[in-house]
Amino acid sequence: MQSKQTAIITLDTPIRRGEQEIAAITLTKPQSGALRGVALTDLLQLDVIALSKVLPRISNPTLTDQDVLRMDPADLLQLGTEVAGFLLPKSSKVDGSLEPSTM
Repeated sequence: MQSKQTAIITLDTPIRRGEQEIAAITLTKPQSGALRGVALTDLLQLDVIALSKVLPRISNPTLTDQDVLRMDPADLLQLGTEVAGFLLPKSSKVDGSLEPSTM
């Protein structure tokens, strides 16, 4: 099974930046450098501050930390869940889901 490298998330509440409206975000699986300065456990716990540091590094269009901090909590949860899913090893995933494998 090949691991997922990107995820497209449609936002419940689009982000407004002046005239621009962002309705969907594409996240790219982070490399180790994109995780610098952040504890992996904080990302797995969906810590808002940790997500506000990492999401701008892996999002397209690029989010600012202020975009993340003003985001609808439901949208932040969607994005954070995808980030956490990127961090899980293949052995912890079943059919591409976040469900733990049963052995």
